[in-house]
Amino acid sequence: MANKLMVVVVNTDPESGPDLMEPLTQAHAAASMEYDAEVILGGRAGRLALRGVAEQVPLRGATGRSVLDLLREAHAAGVVFKVAAEVTERLGDDLIAEINERVGSAYIVSEAMDDDTVTFTY
Repeated sequence: MANKLMVVVVNTDPESGPDLMEPLTQAHAAASMEYDAEVILGGRAGRLALRGVAEQVPLRGATGRSVLDLLREAHAAGVVFKVAAEVTERLGDDLIAEINERVGSAYIVSEAMDDDTVTFTY
């Protein structure tokens, strides 16, 4: 049985809080269940790694909470957040504190091919 969940968020609209809830809460759940859990932000969604972006994206309803709040809760539960290197090459490296590492394509492919890792993509 796999011990790691890798959630790759690349195509999800970075301005849609409701669409971002599912991958972030699944990673949070995996970490809470004591699995290794990581979220890699890339493509369109890579903007969420930049300071000032995720905090401007509200979750559904009038909760007053943002995607950054959800991301911070997942991070506090043990989710490791990474950003695709292509994002920082394209948009700069003023990243939120919760980003643990920049990773390249070889890392993502290697982890996705590992039998110990289950990969979800959004």
